[in-house]
Amino acid sequence: MKSDFVIALTQLAAERNLPKEIVISAIEAALASAYRKDTIASGQNISVKLDPGSGDVTVHILKTVVDVDSVLDPETEISLPDARQLSRGVSLGDVISTSSIPHSAGRIAAQTAKQVVMQRLREAERDLVYQEFIDRVGEVFPVTVQRVEARHVVVDMLRGEAILPHSEQMSSERYRQGQKFKVLLRSVDRTPRGTELIVSRADRDLLRRLFEMEVPEIYNGAVEMVAIAREAGSRSKVAVRARQDGVDPVGSCVGLRGVRIQNIVNELQGEKIDILEWNKDIARFIANALNPAQVMRVELDPATDTAIAVVPDRQLSLAIGKEGQNARLAAKLTGWSVDIMNSTDAEAAALERARIAAEAAALAAAEKARREAEEREMADADMAEDEELSEERIVDAAAQTPDPTADPERDDLVPESEVLEVTAEIQQPERTPEEIAAEEAAILAELEKEEAELRAALEAEEREREAEEAAAAEATSLRNLPEDIWTIPTVPGQAEPSGIRFAEDIDGLRGGVTARRSRRNAVGNTENQPPAAAARGGRRRGRGRTSRRRR
Repeated sequence: MKSDFVIALTQLAAERNLPKEIVISAIEAALASAYRKDTIASGQNISVKLDPGSGDVTVHILKTVVDVDSVLDPETEISLPDARQLSRGVSLGDVISTSSIPHSAGRIAAQTAKQVVMQRLREAERDLVYQEFIDRVGEVFPVTVQRVEARHVVVDMLRGEAILPHSEQMSSERYRQGQKFKVLLRSVDRTPRGTELIVSRADRDLLRRLFEMEVPEIYNGAVEMVAIAREAGSRSKVAVRARQDGVDPVGSCVGLRGVRIQNIVNELQGEKIDILEWNKDIARFIANALNPAQVMRVELDPATDTAIAVVPDRQLSLAIGKEGQNARLAAKLTGWSVDIMNSTDAEAAALERARIAAEAAALAAAEKARREAEEREMADADMAEDEELSEERIVDAAAQTPDPTADPERDDLVPESEVLEVTAEIQQPERTPEEIAAEEAAILAELEKEEAELRAALEAEEREREAEEAAAAEATSLRNLPEDIWTIPTVPGQAEPSGIRFAEDIDGLRGGVTARRSRRNAVGNTENQPPAAAARGGRRRGRGRTSRRRR
């Protein structure tokens, strides 16, 4: 009997995947709850101890030690003198075992004990699951699909069940019962129904953990994964860099003949993965992120974190990708807003920007000229005001100067004529705008006259040069050569020298090849031939046609 109890206890602990101590504690709590509902120990504080080796059960009645005058419930309280008779050294507030009752429970108590055992075991399981997974959030676990529900998938993961929500599923996957794959543990929460485990297949950290599992260089830190952009089930981009000299980051992730990356792709059900090298130069990094398209140049705007990537016309669709996926992943990977333009549109945009810049510069120059004109006007006004003040001071000084004619005996007085000359020089009036305009017109007329004279001299030189060239050409013409140049020297035995004649001077060649053909046709015309010759010609043509018909 005892051995059967021990075997049953061990089997229950193994089925629930719980330690034996937790199972024993749950059974003790269940038996205590059952004895409280028994008529013998009803209303008393019951404690049950179970011996795991022998299976013996001991039931004790517990009471709290209180003062003599404070005993209100004799079933749960005991006075201090009575408690000291049972156990010395007790004090007020202690809980002691007063007596024991036999191990005998009825049917109802046994049913209650069974329910309590199951409840305590479930609570122990939930607590163990929480304690096991609370420190393992972010790790990858192999799971098996247990059942597929409307909005989520329930998977079996080690000790308990985990939930794969619809938002964490890959759009390209279809789940079935018994399917096995790897998931990332997202969160562990306590709920009224127990510990809830949320797992994910769409998180980008799943891709990071898979690379750490497949690529030793990433796990030991020789290669670093700087950034990841992922659209689960479709395509991902991974930026890596080497933290150790002599290590190829991209080659390490791909592996020999692509074995490493192929294992990750198979785990993600064929998701495409682009591996590129990270660069501290943002323009170069953006160009790498748009792989497989070739980027001609990248224009950056640090103020708005916007970049314009210029690609060849034939690769515009390749750079954008299907439904803009390639450009969208590149923007997520780099953290910049990336606009893609073909080379033709980029040149047109550059010309437009240059035109706008030129217009802005022209407006700025006009505004500057307007301000300078206003400043000059203000300076002229101030100068005129100063001249008026100086004239007034001169008039006042002249008024205060004594008349030299009034005292002719004084030699130190300036003659009136000299005073008037100096005053006239000082009071010389400023030129009017009409005078200034006339002077400017005279200067412009003089400049135009000089320009006309210079243009006429240049034209005369051009005419003289053309005349010289014409004279030189005329002098080198064949018609102007002397007649004796065409005379052939006398050959011994020849009566007289013969000269070279041009074709147009020979009667038979006059008029060229066309004239010779015309003359030949005229000679062959039958109208100019004698009748006998015409008849012969007609007979020959007739024989020719007859012979051809016979053949």
